[in-house]
Amino acid sequence: MTMLIDTIGLGVIIPVSPGLISLLTHEPVSGAARWGGWLFFSYALMQFLCAPIIGNLSDRFGRRPLLILSLAMLGVDYLITGLAPTIAWLFVGRTLSGMAGASFTTVNAYIADITAPEERAAKFGLVGAAFGLGFILGPALGGFVGEHFGLHAPFFVAAGLSAANALFGLVVLKESLPAGRRRKFEWWRANPLGSLRALARFPQLLLLIAVLVLAQFAHDCLPSTWSYYTMLKFGWGPGQIAWSLVAVGALMAVSFAVLPGFLVPRIGEARAVYLGFICAVAAYAGYAFAANGWIFYAWMIPFTVGGVGGPTLNAITSHQVPATEQGELQGATSSLTSLTSVVAMWTMPTLFAWFTGPSAPVYFPGAAFFAAALCEAGGLVLFALSRKGARKARGG
Repeated sequence: MTMLIDTIGLGVIIPVSPGLISLLTHEPVSGAARWGGWLFFSYALMQFLCAPIIGNLSDRFGRRPLLILSLAMLGVDYLITGLAPTIAWLFVGRTLSGMAGASFTTVNAYIADITAPEERAAKFGLVGAAFGLGFILGPALGGFVGEHFGLHAPFFVAAGLSAANALFGLVVLKESLPAGRRRKFEWWRANPLGSLRALARFPQLLLLIAVLVLAQFAHDCLPSTWSYYTMLKFGWGPGQIAWSLVAVGALMAVSFAVLPGFLVPRIGEARAVYLGFICAVAAYAGYAFAANGWIFYAWMIPFTVGGVGGPTLNAITSHQVPATEQGELQGATSSLTSLTSVVAMWTMPTLFAWFTGPSAPVYFPGAAFFAAALCEAGGLVLFALSRKGARKARGG
């Protein structure tokens, strides 16, 4: 429920963000995409720096207080953004939300606390399903509110949802990490390099984290370029963008809720990851070359099947460390994926802007999606290498 409400708040603002950035910068869509990339850059940079601190703090003080604090600060971010008179204030809001962006990190650690290892793929899938359902309700609400009440209104809706979410957690959520399973907070581990150094003693873990990084790079083309791409190539407005996000959110909710629990017991975790990455490669390439809106929608089907890869990969990664270090693991992976986003959230919109601008060597609006397909293919290769290494270690 916490992830559902949190994602609704995120989804509400996506259909109107390009229009608000254009309004504040007086730039066309292509120019607004560059500003959007820098906003995502600032958010991801702060997550990179702060996620290891938050993960280690949750191992010391528990998951509940960190989660509630992050949700409250997200509400402040949305309020600042809704009131922003200049583009500079958007950067202030994004910086605050990046510092507090612990909800996914803490929720994943919470799930690992209360779930048996063999059930984690299915349970991580439910977290993903909440994310997908939030993208059904959030963009639909954001598109409606944005078209009828103005570009700023969805941000106030998101602020209210985040405040309600924090209150929900304060009243309902119980702590998942007993005092006896907590460990001492150490500053040397509460930074990106320190966390990786502490986790490097686990075989195969760093290779699996590299797979997560490539998957994150691919995924970041969706929030950073989806609106700009569909506006430019298909001429969609906020309402049509919202409905496309509703469609992909509905499909992903079904995928995350059903496929890990159905497929993993039958084909195993490794084969589920292979299937997910292969389908993701096909889907991103299909998005890149879609000739019209209906073909774009059709490629959501293999993208949906690809959703089985993420939760299963998270489950395999969580098996590598003991319960007392799940927060550190989630903080370290969140930090690295955020560093990836520092690059990707700038790179993907810049690719779009470059290949659609007047100096483009070739006009190719789908360049960011094609780059995502290449990243997923690279992740597939690295995962295969990690499985080979695991088999050798067992043989030894």
